[in-house]
Amino acid sequence: MISIFEKAFFRGGLTPGGKRMKKNIWSLLIGTVLFSVLITGCSGSGSKVSSEPIKEKKITLKFYSHGTEANYNWKKTINAFERKYPNIHIDLVVLSEKGDTQESIKKLDLAAASGEPMDVLMFSDSASYSQHVSMGMVAPLDEFIKEDGYKVTEEYKVDTQINGKYYALPGKFNSWYVLLNKDHLDAAGLKVPKDWTWDEFMEYAKALTKDGHYGTYFHGPQDGSWMEYMRLALASESDNSEFLKEDGKSNLDNPLFKKSLEIRLKMEEDKSAVPYADVISQKLNYRDEFLNQNASSILIGSWMNTSLGGTKQSPLNFHVAVAPFPKNNKSDKGGYAPVTTDYMSVAANSKHKKEAYTFIRWYTTEGQIVQGKNIPSWNKVKNQDLKKIIDHILSGTQNPELVDKESLINVLTNAKSSKFTPPVPYQAEIYKVINEEYEKLIFGEQTIDQMIEASQERIHEIIDNNQ
Repeated sequence: MISIFEKAFFRGGLTPGGKRMKKNIWSLLIGTVLFSVLITGCSGSGSKVSSEPIKEKKITLKFYSHGTEANYNWKKTINAFERKYPNIHIDLVVLSEKGDTQESIKKLDLAAASGEPMDVLMFSDSASYSQHVSMGMVAPLDEFIKEDGYKVTEEYKVDTQINGKYYALPGKFNSWYVLLNKDHLDAAGLKVPKDWTWDEFMEYAKALTKDGHYGTYFHGPQDGSWMEYMRLALASESDNSEFLKEDGKSNLDNPLFKKSLEIRLKMEEDKSAVPYADVISQKLNYRDEFLNQNASSILIGSWMNTSLGGTKQSPLNFHVAVAPFPKNNKSDKGGYAPVTTDYMSVAANSKHKKEAYTFIRWYTTEGQIVQGKNIPSWNKVKNQDLKKIIDHILSGTQNPELVDKESLINVLTNAKSSKFTPPVPYQAEIYKVINEEYEKLIFGEQTIDQMIEASQERIHEIIDNNQ
């Protein structure tokens, strides 16, 4: 094409009026070249979009967790997420190879103090979750939740709200329940309860206390731990289920705290529960007490699912059934129980908060099904998926056929968490006081009313000193 223009140019230059002809040719040349550039640019651009689509920039999220591969199936879970979101890569940091939550928190805080990049944080309990929110390490999720258009209390079984904001979404759902020796039930002519009260629980325990075994076993309190056993009736409620109220004031004047103490004292006196002195002095183990048939029932968390069919260390030689956590009155809605979960949060200093939220939202919903290790907190888990998870968990035990799976599914499907009450920084001091005063009660050194009064006085002092 250039040679044609060159010929026309030179030809024009040799003829009369060639000056004007050259001007016309130059105009034609420039116009044609411009048009050619435009056409080439457009066609090249269109070709590029169709053959080489624009790729999103790949983002790496640093995820800190206490969970081990054995307990959380991370490789399979993270691979599934990255297939669905190929632009997001998860860099997992397992803080403790033993799954030690205390070690994990220490290492997490050390990493934060060292300025390590953080995007996703996983907390194993409400105390560490609440503490790190107060430290400013965790970002609120409300804007993302609003954008997605759901309510946490409708979407999940666990409410994670602190001071009107959400800083975490819940992962697994370990609710407490009652494990029962079904062979002992059958021998006593008792049915597996699908709905019962604390009074009925005590009646069952009394009827089961025979032939050298106790009706039930309480694994606490112990040095300020396992304090769920100090708030039995409180924990059956939808609200105000802790020793402190949401406003930080004492909840020990709640009649249900007194009822919890009455349950423990009565069962100690009629010997339907393993004596507290034996629990402490012999350092008894709750798994052994139940699986060795020393106690016909036990109130415990559903992390026991992995042991229900027995293990090599603790084989199962009887049939196991599951009953819901007892409620206070026949007319109560029921289903409420102490609950533990994994609190999935976005780090406050994350540069990729939206992507970090995308991960924890996926992980706490369909990711829980992919993981297949725990019962999810997500309310929209289908019954067939829940059954698959339970089948998978029980398949890892020695004798899954000895477990009444129907009763287990019924309890886990209907279990609910009470409204979340954020722990205070001095929570351990509160627990220690209640534990000490309880021991004076159980060993006959004071009455229930005296225990409540003494506990109230000491706790008020702790609260005042921390204002």
